[in-house]
Amino acid sequence: MDVHPMDVEERQQISVVVDGEPYRVAKGTPAREVVPNLPDDVIAAVFNGRPIDLGRPLEEDGELQLLTFGSETGRRVFRHSSAHLLAQAVKRLWPEAELGTGPALEDGFYYDIRFPGPVSEQDLARIEEAMRAIAAENLPIERLELSRDEALRLFEERHEPFKVDIIRRIPEGTPITAYRQGEFVDLCAGPHLPSTGRIGALRLTGLSGAYWRGEEGNPMMTRIYGTSFPDRESLEAYFYRLEEAKRRDHRKLGPQLDLFSFREEAPGFVFWHPRGHRIYRTLEAFSRALQEPRGYQEVATPWIYRVGLWQQSGHWDHYRDNMFVMERDEEVLGVKPMNCPGHCLLFKEGVRSYRDLPLRLAEYGPLSRYERSGTLHGLLRVRGMHQDDAHLFCREDQIGAEMNGVLELVDIVYRAFGMPYEVVLSTRPDDYMGDLALWNKAEAQLAAVLEERGLPYQLNPKDGAFYGPKLDFYAVDALGRRWQCATAQLDFQLPVQFDLTYVDQNGEPRRPVMIHRAIMGTLERFIGILLEHYAGAFPMWLAPEQVRVIPITDAQHEYARRVVQDLVAAGVRAEGDFRNEKMGYKIREAQVMKVPRMLVVGAKEVESGTVAVRSREDGDLGRFAWPDYREVLVQEGRMPLE
Repeated sequence: MDVHPMDVEERQQISVVVDGEPYRVAKGTPAREVVPNLPDDVIAAVFNGRPIDLGRPLEEDGELQLLTFGSETGRRVFRHSSAHLLAQAVKRLWPEAELGTGPALEDGFYYDIRFPGPVSEQDLARIEEAMRAIAAENLPIERLELSRDEALRLFEERHEPFKVDIIRRIPEGTPITAYRQGEFVDLCAGPHLPSTGRIGALRLTGLSGAYWRGEEGNPMMTRIYGTSFPDRESLEAYFYRLEEAKRRDHRKLGPQLDLFSFREEAPGFVFWHPRGHRIYRTLEAFSRALQEPRGYQEVATPWIYRVGLWQQSGHWDHYRDNMFVMERDEEVLGVKPMNCPGHCLLFKEGVRSYRDLPLRLAEYGPLSRYERSGTLHGLLRVRGMHQDDAHLFCREDQIGAEMNGVLELVDIVYRAFGMPYEVVLSTRPDDYMGDLALWNKAEAQLAAVLEERGLPYQLNPKDGAFYGPKLDFYAVDALGRRWQCATAQLDFQLPVQFDLTYVDQNGEPRRPVMIHRAIMGTLERFIGILLEHYAGAFPMWLAPEQVRVIPITDAQHEYARRVVQDLVAAGVRAEGDFRNEKMGYKIREAQVMKVPRMLVVGAKEVESGTVAVRSREDGDLGRFAWPDYREVLVQEGRMPLE
């Protein structure tokens, strides 16, 4: 279709904006026909905020976003269509099977089905084969709009009792749609791919039992899981990443590298071993080295408060279920899950002037949050934690500069770990507290700071904290996984709750703005992420043991000890292996413990005052003079502070 504005009468036209470019098209034009020469990888669209099929007619002015598999929404459309493909294949193989629901998941999909007889893992290959055959048929996927009576009649005729159950639960007046591909029709709100042929590669990954609607007492169904991609290369890369993720699992690497452990006596709390605690302390030192020159002042506040503080801050109403609460001597006390109320109390001590702002208070103290036992997951989900936490109290005219300072810290930290990051702006939740006008102002200011800095970001509606909107930073690890780590929250509410004021240049009391921010986030969780990101092979500056000195025989022990002492005195984390073992065994042990540098000393090294250097990654590097090489190691072990 030719969509040039001169070719369509004005009264028939609507305006559709795609990637900032306006198009004039006839009312009722399908989404796929708005942009000439639509790229082959476009699979669906979002129109005025609603995901739609490419074949959906556009009836009003609006903004059209074209979706590919590379977007999160595009992947969900792709995987949901794959679930329909699975259901169609099952119905071809078992015509009497009854279909439940088949949603998309983050990395795949599933479908709940009641089979006429037993089904096992051995049947998955047959279903996969049938799915590939249907994909090869490249069946068009068509949207059907149905009345309530039409929908009931259609699925009763098809002997789909679970679909009929869903329809009867749909409120009167709600539009009902279904999707047809070949002989198969499924009740669904959509959207979907244009055709089954877009699903280039797939694999079924397992099955399990599931009650209909998740309610015990309802019929038991078989849930079949799978994943899908546009091409086989992407599918194979996905399963490679899964295997690599298993190899990198921090719950295995941590004990193997003697970093930490968990015990039943303290569920959800970490036992840090000396090697793991070195990493922990190094991260704290890294944070301090970045923050102190930027005007942060470190404080320590109590970790248990009377309930009145949590009521005043709003946490009692919004966060109580995640707190450890105790009652002693007829008094209710709460263990702090976060530092912000204590920092508000510190701000209130004494009269604050506009000249005192910004005031940047940092704290690394203990926090505790109640997590259900079934959700605990190594270092990634714990009950006891520490953050590189800080609260910035500033004037409204200082918000831009302070948020820019936070963004600068985030950039330095994540570049140091070789982790690119994405930014998400989360807006007002339904259970927000405070004035709506202040919320709107805060959200606009956060967006303005990101735009001025040229940082692309995604909107996450209704996911802000109850006291203010926030920026979440998602770090991308070596396997391409996204981890929410850093956060910065703009808060106009707690200063009101705690009646915080400063005296302005005219001697009048004014309300400060509060910025909550953490750069690495929870240190426990961050170490777990880094352990998997690096597969345990931490960079030199972060490694718990940077250098291991290995004497070949007892005759070199004295020289080796002097080398270790020189390194420790210079601030290098060094140890010596003085066990009565062969050199090859000692080197292998150092490799297993992922020590970045090994210094081997034998008779030649003692005689010449040198060390034979071996790298964890590159093997033998040669012989170097000592103590000259000590300075090389000192430089290699420095923190990346820029």
